[in-house]
Amino acid sequence: MLSLIHNELLVITGRWRSYIGFIGISILMPLILWGFMYGSESLQNDYARGFEGSFMIVGSIINAFLATYIIMNALWIHIPFLITLAAGDAVAADGSNGIFRLTLIRPVSRFKILLSKLLASYIYSASLVIFCAFWSLGIGSLVLGTGDLIVIDNGILVINESEAWLRMLLSFSLAIIVMCMVSTLCFMFSSMVNNGIGPIIGAMFLIIVGYIIIAIPLDFFTKIEPYIFVSYFNIWLDAFKDPIPWAVIGKKLGILITYSLIFFGISAFVFINKDIKS
Repeated sequence: MLSLIHNELLVITGRWRSYIGFIGISILMPLILWGFMYGSESLQNDYARGFEGSFMIVGSIINAFLATYIIMNALWIHIPFLITLAAGDAVAADGSNGIFRLTLIRPVSRFKILLSKLLASYIYSASLVIFCAFWSLGIGSLVLGTGDLIVIDNGILVINESEAWLRMLLSFSLAIIVMCMVSTLCFMFSSMVNNGIGPIIGAMFLIIVGYIIIAIPLDFFTKIEPYIFVSYFNIWLDAFKDPIPWAVIGKKLGILITYSLIFFGISAFVFINKDIKS
């Protein structure tokens, strides 16, 4: 199984599309960090007004933790698109290139081949999220420094530096699980077609529709919101609540994992029964 996963990782790294996300983050993140370094005065003033009458601020509150928190809020809708760039080709590309006619004659079950492709996609998804964390937290801590994290969300929460590292670790871990679910969604579409563009469009279409539904305050949409997987993409924000709502996190994780199992189950059914003609 490990050799199959290794082979799939070699395939992923051999596609130029797989590097788009890493290149994009490498270009965007320095610009964002530069903006925090030299253009954060207005943000500092906005936070100061929010603290008026509650806290006395000494020094700057802009640090790598706050920058990472803001960056995650800003990029969260866009990261799934970068994830689908690799997952969309996971199965479809082999079908269009005729590779399955060679790989499926080996004494390895279709299920193991499919599972290895999914796990390789998960590794890619986790790598992209970790790479984003490397820029925002790793490079960000060198550029902006660290300190207490101040979160304004239905109140003011001040998290000390030592705890902020643990909160960030939890947040990015939850983010990886969300991105793996996105990868599984795109993977499902990839198992149905022989073109990598279709799965990307299909996955992003469902995600965008989900965001639109939860954004429109209609009674009907409110009733179906608990059944829309996009509603649980904000699970990473729970890492910055006090106290951490472990029961809520567990429930959201259960729902996201259930959706992933359903998507992979559909993928397996389609792929195992697929008539490979080319």
